[in-house]
Amino acid sequence: MTRRVVLALLAAFLLIGTAGQAQAAGYRYWSFWDRDGGKWVYATQGPSLVRPSDGDVQGFRFAVSENSDDAAQPRGTADFASICAKTPAEDGSKRVALVLDFGAASDAPSGETPPAPRTACAQVSPDATTADALAAVAGPLRYDTNALLCAIAGYPKTGCGEQVSQKEDSSATAAPKAAEGKEDEGGPSIGLYAGIAVVAALAGAATWQARRRRNATR
Repeated sequence: MTRRVVLALLAAFLLIGTAGQAQAAGYRYWSFWDRDGGKWVYATQGPSLVRPSDGDVQGFRFAVSENSDDAAQPRGTADFASICAKTPAEDGSKRVALVLDFGAASDAPSGETPPAPRTACAQVSPDATTADALAAVAGPLRYDTNALLCAIAGYPKTGCGEQVSQKEDSSATAAPKAAEGKEDEGGPSIGLYAGIAVVAALAGAATWQARRRRNATR
């Protein structure tokens, strides 16, 4: 009986170790951001619902992300004065500064190359939404049937918020992690080996104890 329990623990431990090796899925999509002072804040509404004010800065970033907490922020200049410097104010309109970051090559769908990040100053009517401002300076846009923004300036050509097998990390922090003794990709950790050794030792002890009891009853 004791041996069966130990073997069950070993099987459970192996299952846990295998699950730990699985990589979380992510989604390839355009995230939408508001500029609040000196930082980016993930937008709580879609661009078709938000009505920015004159002088606002908003950003879009194409990347593979697991969720909003993991989403990559737009890169580059995010200053209204510099983005809209060549677009003078006009009565009956508002100016919205947009930062468009098409992402890294590792985030691009197969066969596509992301355009370089750029900025644009949209001069639109006072009641215009962010989607209206985006269409004025970065068309063509593409949406799916659920009004999810799929493409800006025609990028990407296909796909819309599709799930991908894993998030590809192209940041500068990837190399130091490997140098710190990270286990080989796809292989079990040192902790898993140690756990298996402990359970195996318990199994051996259980077997020895069972044999000793049988000998004592003879």
